[in-house]
Amino acid sequence: MPVDPQIQGMLDLLARLDGPKLADQTPQAARAGFEQMTTGMRVPEMLTPVASTEDITIPGPAGPLGARVYRPETQAEDALPTVLFIHGGGFVLGSVETHDNQARAICRATRSVLVSLDYRLAPETQWPGPVQDSYAAMKWVAEHVGELGGDANRLAVAGDSAGGNLAAVTALLARDSGPALCAQLLIYPVVDFDADHPYASRVDNAEGYFLTSEDMAWFGGCYVPAGTDTHDPRLSPLRAPSLAGLPPAVVLTAEFDPLRDEGEAYAAALEAAGVEVRRHRFDGLIHGFFDLGLLSAAAAKAVEVGCSDFATLLHQDQAALA
Repeated sequence: MPVDPQIQGMLDLLARLDGPKLADQTPQAARAGFEQMTTGMRVPEMLTPVASTEDITIPGPAGPLGARVYRPETQAEDALPTVLFIHGGGFVLGSVETHDNQARAICRATRSVLVSLDYRLAPETQWPGPVQDSYAAMKWVAEHVGELGGDANRLAVAGDSAGGNLAAVTALLARDSGPALCAQLLIYPVVDFDADHPYASRVDNAEGYFLTSEDMAWFGGCYVPAGTDTHDPRLSPLRAPSLAGLPPAVVLTAEFDPLRDEGEAYAAALEAAGVEVRRHRFDGLIHGFFDLGLLSAAAAKAVEVGCSDFATLLHQDQAALA
């Protein structure tokens, strides 16, 4: 099907603006531009309501890390799930601020306490630094679950794009070394840094749909040190020797996204390993749709579907998970 008309209007506008390409900017300039684009026109009326937010710092492997705690309006349960959310942005861009409304949407829709992480960004901190930050944050969340959601049996991880990569890798590390997770939400995740693998979506959606193949190469060049084994599962979780024993997953992909096929390959690999997977390809949508619900009714519906599935995993009878 064609691109959702409301999103196509946004793509047409971006094409007319003809701003500088990522590859022609410094990481710092691109970062500032992304912050301005995502937060510059935000007004309180646009924000998904939650009961409260609190900015905190948590210990990281190389110093304190910023984070924001979101609490849902509903308090119907004695104890709530706790979700670590890891933002996207190609490992170079993004922050708690740029992904504030996405974090709010997950918190509200899943009735969970959500901790959104500001991990260190590339190229100042290359792989595996952001992996180490994310896993350290997951362990901190587990250690403080009593003052967060309160239910140690309902810890989960979520992330979009680059954050989806870090979420998937964090789930792998947690499977092997703890803490136990009950679910993972992977929103159009990066899961394979093998540049030579013939994913059709990387070719079919290389230009014209917001995220481009040139952007992806630029992000990878910033994030991955020269000489890195791109099949290391801490970089490419799809290449892990085994995916057995991972927590149930919700995997969301978009028709017009270069990352579509690798995300769907990861969902299939999880299923083949015996992991419960709820997966959706949203036709007509592009990379980044999770933050386009105010622009596109189709994107808003996709967010609703993904969060509903994630909520089901977070709130299902714990006896069924034993």
